[in-house]
Amino acid sequence: MTTVPLEGITVLDFSRVLSGPIAGRNLHDLGADVIKVEPPEGDLTRYAQPKVGSISLYYAQQNTGKRNISLNLRHPEAAEVVGRLAERVDVVLENYRPGVMDRLGIGWDVLSARNPRLVMASISGYGQTGAWADRRAYAVVIHAEMGLIEAGARWRADAAGDEHPVQLQDGMSHADVYAGLHCTSAIIAALFQRERTGRGQWVEVDMAEALLHANDFTHWDLAPTDPGDYRPTLAPPYTPIVETGAGVSVVIAGDPAGPGLLERYAAAMGQPGLLDDPRFAGTNRRTHRAELIDLVETWTRGFTDLDELEAILATHGLPMGVVRSSGAAANSAWAQARGAIVEVDDRVGGTIRIPEAPWRFSDATTGAHGSPAYRGEHNRGVLRDLADADDDTLDRWEVEGLLSSRIPI
Repeated sequence: MTTVPLEGITVLDFSRVLSGPIAGRNLHDLGADVIKVEPPEGDLTRYAQPKVGSISLYYAQQNTGKRNISLNLRHPEAAEVVGRLAERVDVVLENYRPGVMDRLGIGWDVLSARNPRLVMASISGYGQTGAWADRRAYAVVIHAEMGLIEAGARWRADAAGDEHPVQLQDGMSHADVYAGLHCTSAIIAALFQRERTGRGQWVEVDMAEALLHANDFTHWDLAPTDPGDYRPTLAPPYTPIVETGAGVSVVIAGDPAGPGLLERYAAAMGQPGLLDDPRFAGTNRRTHRAELIDLVETWTRGFTDLDELEAILATHGLPMGVVRSSGAAANSAWAQARGAIVEVDDRVGGTIRIPEAPWRFSDATTGAHGSPAYRGEHNRGVLRDLADADDDTLDRWEVEGLLSSRIPI
């Protein structure tokens, strides 16, 4: 008989857009009952295109399965209602700017006093304290501040010999995603500690530190001595992206000018004479890297069978990957075999395809389930069960604007 890892855990999720909602969805996919709390205007991502019916696919990817209540947190009774809910839940998750929860009367000091077993998790741009705590932060800003943009521009310039680098955004919100993943881990650790101590605690994660932690080359810039101008062989600008005879681009993980790697390329290509070419002797390889990559591409253009090319490269310890879109990856035979994409109810008679949770348990049921909720869809059920609100009180809260909803008829 399988179990659900976080069965019995209830999460009150005040977070918006991406970093917090990712953590909330992770907890839901692990079995927690996650209740998303939205303001009357709704989560910003509800307005994102494309949509199916009135459901934004962006919103669905981060929030499928969560129950939903819509509260006006500026209403005079809002803090008391949230306080009642906090007494009955295990986790409060939020990603407002530092100080907002306190100003609303629902900060850590207030909520933990009502529930000493509560775990509260806060995600911010630069942390709850420090000189940058009050700065506004979105992923692209954190990418700039924490070195992602600079590193990409510098490495591209190094590879191209360009003194005026230009960095284009790569289209993914790394800082948000990494912060959400770290927050998930922190919440689970705090819940585990609570089992031993009986006490909850406040955990905080910030996007800036999450991105700095994710950069596996941060140590390079922190080295006590100058490590020189050559980065390890897997550094992005030195990874060849080459065309094949099939008209498809592939990445080969390994700089042909890197230590010991030209030997692998020469063997794979059946061109041992490359090792005797004076252009490619010692450090000359770096100077003539572009010529080396041109030779590699001339060779790969001779292949229309990508499996054959990958097999040859693999024999010589050179991993290869096809350059494809996320949509192509999601529709691949690999994704189908792994169950990497799951279909959930679109609320209008069809389904929405979203990424499945990326983990598998040997003795537990996990993963995406349920459907994306409309704003305020579960107002009455949640507040009746967890805030002891009767029908007259719920009616009054709706009339007074504490509660709102947008549920298509």
